[in-house]
Amino acid sequence: MEREEDEEFEPSGPEEREVASELAEERSEFVGLMQHFYRGELGRATAWRARLDRTTNWAVGVVATLITWAFSAAGNPHYIILGSLGIVTVFLVVEARRYRIYDIWRSRVRLVEENIFANAADPEGVVHERWRELLATDLRNPRVKVPLFEALSRRLKRVYLPLMTIIILSWTVRITVFAADGVGVVDAASIDVLSGAIVIGVVCLFYIVMIGIAFWPTDRRAKGKKREFSERTERWRK
Repeated sequence: MEREEDEEFEPSGPEEREVASELAEERSEFVGLMQHFYRGELGRATAWRARLDRTTNWAVGVVATLITWAFSAAGNPHYIILGSLGIVTVFLVVEARRYRIYDIWRSRVRLVEENIFANAADPEGVVHERWRELLATDLRNPRVKVPLFEALSRRLKRVYLPLMTIIILSWTVRITVFAADGVGVVDAASIDVLSGAIVIGVVCLFYIVMIGIAFWPTDRRAKGKKREFSERTERWRK
């Protein structure tokens, strides 16, 4: 009997291609499918969240190592601390990219949680009236929803701006309190042929730019705050 059914099944047939559409008509089947979908997307989101934490751990470890080495001996150059600032900036860019990908899976998880699980626990209505169409659009045409600027801003505020502040404060202490006797702050900040004034100016400019990126007012597009379905087209394009 099973063989006969297998032989009759034609994957390229018009009805077989639309076999999943039957799930939309059966409520219990559809809810069961959403449960499996939710577990899969949650697993993806968890994996990418772990990658975010891993990048942060690398950044903190590198900073702690280089700052400790710079203060371990008076003869160690101060610009090693500034080198950690450059490395942390690279980690920031990498983590911003991972955050944008992480939000793809998180957005789907939140969509299911808001419109199925929350409504099952307290049936006051769905958050998005056309959430199924919104989800289907994202599955058919997945896009990164968070702009790079917002990702940089959010990771700076959460992790990297405090880390950069620690680096710059450590460097300031290194060229002031631990400078050689009779050497001024500007002279102590010099790096080979670069004068101390240029180095200090570049560091201050860099820090101001990072503060500006972190607190520049922008529209929030990460899934932590929901958007209406009418904004869908514009949102998927960005």
